[in-house]
Amino acid sequence: MERRDKINYYLDIAEAVLKRGTCLRRLYGAVIVNNDEIISTGYVGAPRGRKNCSDLGFCTRTKLGVPRGQRYELCRSVHAEMNAIISAPREKMLGATLYLVGIEVMDGGYVKNADCCSMCKKNVINAGIERVIIRDSADEYRVVNVCDWVDNDESLEGKLGY
Repeated sequence: MERRDKINYYLDIAEAVLKRGTCLRRLYGAVIVNNDEIISTGYVGAPRGRKNCSDLGFCTRTKLGVPRGQRYELCRSVHAEMNAIISAPREKMLGATLYLVGIEVMDGGYVKNADCCSMCKKNVINAGIERVIIRDSADEYRVVNVCDWVDNDESLEGKLGY
């Protein structure tokens, strides 16, 4: 048996984490790693004490026909990246890597062109995370340097959707 490469190893862990998610549209799992040590994990779910969409049996954004990448203020959930950041001490996130995996609930496939939303990008930048690695398939991924999000400020270019 061939040994799994380190990046896919951490992406596999993020994929396991997403199984705790409660979103009815897309499940995401995030793992923050620094110096080859897992700092924290996060998945999509409502704030503590509030009912999850999976408990309610509906998604407000789906009910309203809101397209992907828009009107996140209507979402009940805290995103996986934010939950991972909330759970980690800042000094351990400086220079870290965030591993991100998204799965479509409807068909179980990987989210095509998955990315952090504009709100999560701001949080990742402020956390001091250096790069984000996003799974595209079971073995393929993209590496995003967070400094590119700073240099190419989408909020100035009107490119907030996916």
